[in-house]
Amino acid sequence: MNKIYPSAQAALDGLVKDGALLAVGGFGLCGIPEALIDALRDSGVKNLRVISNNAGVDGFGLGKLLATRQIKKMISSYVGENKEFERQYLAGELELEFTPQGTLAEKLRAGGAGIPAFFTRTGVGTIVAEGKELREFDGHTYVMERSLVPDVSLVKAWRSDRSGNLQFRLTARNFNPAAAMAGKVTVVEVEEIVETGAMAPDSVHLPGIYVHRIVLNATPEKRIEKRTITEKAGV
Repeated sequence: MNKIYPSAQAALDGLVKDGALLAVGGFGLCGIPEALIDALRDSGVKNLRVISNNAGVDGFGLGKLLATRQIKKMISSYVGENKEFERQYLAGELELEFTPQGTLAEKLRAGGAGIPAFFTRTGVGTIVAEGKELREFDGHTYVMERSLVPDVSLVKAWRSDRSGNLQFRLTARNFNPAAAMAGKVTVVEVEEIVETGAMAPDSVHLPGIYVHRIVLNATPEKRIEKRTITEKAGV
């Protein structure tokens, strides 16, 4: 079975439809499947529901899909770097399901493991728990969280072999393995493709059984977040 596709557009062809539930890997600007996001924008699909730790920034990552109004709902942990996201949300044009970061990671991991729901103390007594089942365990209240199983997951990895075995690089691993495991179909963007067997077994971070399509993007932009400070008079 050939998993390698000639372009990001070809890799998404026939997969993503209007109203689909997607998971997109990345954390901040790190480990984002840039080419796949661009192809998703160019496809013109709309009313997407997107699971991602954050919502990109203006003009980059998922921010591009917000600019074209292709996202209907975000399921996210942190959204503070995107002014267009803020504008749409405050105007009532965009739905948001705020999810604590650890809970979001576990919802994806559980989805990939075939676990339909789990209990956590995170969010008890806050708006996160509103409308959800609560249960007592050992004297503590827990909230039940449903797992996430996206229709399609878009993932960034550093290297893949032709069978889809993946290797991630440093912090770019972040949410990508969990997103890849959870998806009914997983499309991976990589910087290098090697022959099956060329990667040492201990170098494989995610087995190819979770990967359905692969596309090469050898020169991603890889933006870097930098600390900014406000200068004070007299300092």
